Amino acid sequence: MAKKTVASLQKGDGRTYSKVIKMVKSPKTGAYTFQEEMVPNEKVNEVLAK
Repeated sequence: MAKKTVASLQKGDGRTYSKVIKMVKSPKTGAYTFQEEMVPNEKVNEVLAK
């Protein structure tokens, strides 16, 4: 199954998205957590600016 998923991302539409990983500090504990998102390539800068 994994091969089919990876193969579908390698075709035309899958390359228009990027995985964005942001490190965010928790206001309660002060610990850092990671948030992952799949966003279109055009909106990467907008997501990182938030």
